[in-house]
Amino acid sequence: MDGLARFLGANPPFCSLTDAELERIAAAARVRDEPAGTTILDAFTEVGDTLYVVMSGQVELWTTDGPPDDPADETLGTGAVFGYSSALTGAAVGPRAVALGPVRLVAIPRATVSAVFSSPAGVEFLAQDFSADQMRAQVPPRSRTVDELVVSAPVLGRAAMTVTEAARIMTERSSSYLAVPCGDGVFGLVTDAVLREHVLAAGRTGDTPVKDVMIPRAMTARTGTPTADVLHELAEHRLDHLLVVDPTGVLRGAVDPQDFLASPSGAGMMLRDRVRRAATLDQVVALARQLPVLLGDLVRQRREASETTAVYSTVVDAIQRRVLSLVLAAHPELDEAEVTWLLLGSNARREPTLGSDIDSAVVFAESVDTDARAAAYRRAFARVADVLREAGLRVDRHGATPSTARFARTRSQWRAAAEQWLGSPLDDQGMLMASLLLDGRPIQGDPGRPVVSEVFADVRDHPGTMKLLVRESLSHRAQLRSVRDVLAGRGGTFDLKAHALRPIVEIARWTALSVRSPELSTRARLAAASGSMLLSTDQAQTLIEVFEVIQRVRLRQQLAQFERGEPVSDVVWMRRLSPLDRSLVGQSVREISTVQKRLYNLIQYTSPAEWGVRADL
Repeated sequence: MDGLARFLGANPPFCSLTDAELERIAAAARVRDEPAGTTILDAFTEVGDTLYVVMSGQVELWTTDGPPDDPADETLGTGAVFGYSSALTGAAVGPRAVALGPVRLVAIPRATVSAVFSSPAGVEFLAQDFSADQMRAQVPPRSRTVDELVVSAPVLGRAAMTVTEAARIMTERSSSYLAVPCGDGVFGLVTDAVLREHVLAAGRTGDTPVKDVMIPRAMTARTGTPTADVLHELAEHRLDHLLVVDPTGVLRGAVDPQDFLASPSGAGMMLRDRVRRAATLDQVVALARQLPVLLGDLVRQRREASETTAVYSTVVDAIQRRVLSLVLAAHPELDEAEVTWLLLGSNARREPTLGSDIDSAVVFAESVDTDARAAAYRRAFARVADVLREAGLRVDRHGATPSTARFARTRSQWRAAAEQWLGSPLDDQGMLMASLLLDGRPIQGDPGRPVVSEVFADVRDHPGTMKLLVRESLSHRAQLRSVRDVLAGRGGTFDLKAHALRPIVEIARWTALSVRSPELSTRARLAAASGSMLLSTDQAQTLIEVFEVIQRVRLRQQLAQFERGEPVSDVVWMRRLSPLDRSLVGQSVREISTVQKRLYNLIQYTSPAEWGVRADL
């Protein structure tokens, strides 16, 4: 076949044709190059007699006959077919097509291709085209829970049994764990690793009671927990197993990292483990370059956005941990044990996308007691940032990085600063620093609650500060067009982060704090505050759903930007969104704005002492 026939044969609906049929169509076709802005087809004004296939470039498509300045309903890329609706029906039913940029097209006469759409592949193509938007609207991404990963009954033992008996039961059941009920919903845990470390390596005999070697209080997850949250627990705590219990505390089974290998997050788990084993910075950089591919695969599997970003976040965490360890290992005068590395912002909340900056901070041990020693660490942290940039990650350009003194302090210094911000939030960028650090999550070092979060847990006892912080958070308005957009001539764009996601994140942070919740993720914070005076149950659920919708649009758009070779950002051209996505974004903004207005009115006439009251009870 010639090149044109081969190109057509690689795309539906031509892919089911024989070589001879493809050659016949290619012989009748013509290749056309059109400059940007050219109206290729207007089948609303006259019947089209040509079918077009995009060879390169992009074409904007209007499927309804509206005003010329209306945004396009769809943007088509390589391999897309258009013009067949009018050509096949012989009626002026649209569409209108305009070259978005320079575009190369294959133009095929109607008489040549009419038989194509009578083939099984042609019928399937038309059916899929007709139902694509409806299917996207009706079939939500599937939310998976840990229940799907529990495939066998629990393996149980007794505290008084010997390790020999425990090992025999594990062998008979082909299990790598044995759970020991200890009462009140607590379980001890014996694993292969426990037997190796606490029996064989320690020189204990087979008569040793299980209670002497088991993990005394195993971590558990409840049935119904999203798999993304279970994955976090396994990764964060480097667990071999996580026991799964039902709401009444009855053990249902256990999961381990291997259970994720056959799941959509399996590729993320494998990549994370490869990063953990990387021996050099160059190896980490090479592995990190696979992140866009991983994220693209996760998005195309139509899982919830929260699960997608959670898996992505797990790998990003591993990359940062490994880079930090390797950099500090090259400096024997520095001690990794003196450093607790905190992630901030969306990475801390496990909600990052390709366009997310990495904001971070460090809590030094009190032994880092000289300026010279702190400066030596900061130089190493600057090297960490350089490696992360080389790996394709976006390190914050505005100073939220431990290479600056402002974001690298001892615990006592952080506590003093937090207490100052709590008392005087308008000084020393107190509100900004509080918002950043309240999202702090340690990924290396002390796993406890960050000191700033500890201090701000009592913010309700400072009503003036609390009210000021909530009022400031509401200044980030949900809106489709800001005054700045209009003045800058960006009326056709929308900032998904600034005008939709950030308002939800702010509402979630402060309403959760009003009920003294320690949750980090936006969804978990909204759930924790649900039913309080500040956030009704219905509004909390609405915001959770809206957050999921906007994150899903954001993930798809950023991947499209990346694949087109464009800078990845949160700003999208509304005309490039599908009609469904445009409608979802518009409705989402209206829902967020409604909650913001109610909150603003509410805080004017109530005190922070009332905000944590469960209004729905």
